[in-house]
Amino acid sequence: MTKTRRIGLSLGGDICWPAFYEDIVAEVGSVRVGGEEIAFEVERVTIEPFLLRQKTNYDVVLDRLTPWFHTSREWLKKAILMDDVYVLNSPFTLQAMQKHTSYSAMYRLGLPIPKTMLIPPRDHTPNLDLDLTLRNYAQMFDLGDLGEKVGFPAYLKPYDGGAWEGVSRVEDKESLQGAYDTSGERIMHLQAAVEPHDLFVRALGVGPQVNIMKYNPTAPLHERYEIDFDFVSADEASLLTDMALTINSFFGWDFNSCETLRQDGEFFPIDFANGNPDSQVTSLHYHLPWLVKALVRWSLFCAATDRPLRFDLNWQEYFAIADSEADYREKLSSYASIARERFESDRFEEFCDTELADLDEIVHAYLGTDRAHDAVTAKVTNMFPSHEVAEFTDHFWGLLQFWRRTESDRLGHK
Repeated sequence: MTKTRRIGLSLGGDICWPAFYEDIVAEVGSVRVGGEEIAFEVERVTIEPFLLRQKTNYDVVLDRLTPWFHTSREWLKKAILMDDVYVLNSPFTLQAMQKHTSYSAMYRLGLPIPKTMLIPPRDHTPNLDLDLTLRNYAQMFDLGDLGEKVGFPAYLKPYDGGAWEGVSRVEDKESLQGAYDTSGERIMHLQAAVEPHDLFVRALGVGPQVNIMKYNPTAPLHERYEIDFDFVSADEASLLTDMALTINSFFGWDFNSCETLRQDGEFFPIDFANGNPDSQVTSLHYHLPWLVKALVRWSLFCAATDRPLRFDLNWQEYFAIADSEADYREKLSSYASIARERFESDRFEEFCDTELADLDEIVHAYLGTDRAHDAVTAKVTNMFPSHEVAEFTDHFWGLLQFWRRTESDRLGHK
């Protein structure tokens, strides 16, 4: 008898990767776990009113809405609590752990976060209690002096994230004051720039899988993820992987990216609370097949093995290592060992080797089909003006075909 596991896709503006995902999972068919055959059904989650006692039929949900869409977030929390749904990522930790919290936690673990200061908001909406509180307790400060304490150049950015929205590079006291004056009611971080640096990377994690990509934040969105190989050494790749796994497991995140800058051989993490990382062909292009395969592997593993969502993050395990006499690299390796245990890395790898052994070939073949091309066209049409659709469809499709050629080499195709 075949058991069926239902996977929900909770989507916003995603177009291309969900289409890839649905077609590839259908091609995978079923797997065997513990002697049982398990099949998968994939469905896109709708947004609608719901009773709190209403049964949720999904076993796993890939969530792309929690960081910014409250209705879906609250439905997911209800589904987790009442129906034991496994969600990538947990809406509880994503809602609670702002970038400010993530910085503080990783400071505690000894990661080399650049000097960062929290600054109260420039403005506030008049309120009797708040006005009284500020009059009684708010301390006046000299913004320029704070800038000198952090060091210039620096970045003024919202404490809760928002990609590059609201982020300002400040070179001196005057530019800091100008950026702060336009920040409105947002609580801000002032973070020292890591300069000079010779490399900017993003490490994208899905469960125990990590992909390290060279990144250029000053380029147009569709060119920021560069196609480059061997730009880090084996030791650096190991460190970046351990760093990403540490961050993700500490907060209970399955799907997250970590930005780091290399200066004098050391990697400084600057942004790593990205629960809704870039996932489109118009951003990841060549790197998108890795992400799709990683999502397929991890979500099918979670569904097939009835993986429970972890509520107890047990930070004391990490803090005990942080308080030890080990050096930074030894601590990071120990943190990553906890992460691999929590992500069941060995069991996951065995599952992939035995039940998803054909996935590489399936994805390679699929990304040469008309259906994949149609999904790319749909995404480009949604993102670019009409007169550029044909040009950029050809561009992104060409990069996927370049990936297929490099993948053919890796797989040993004749």
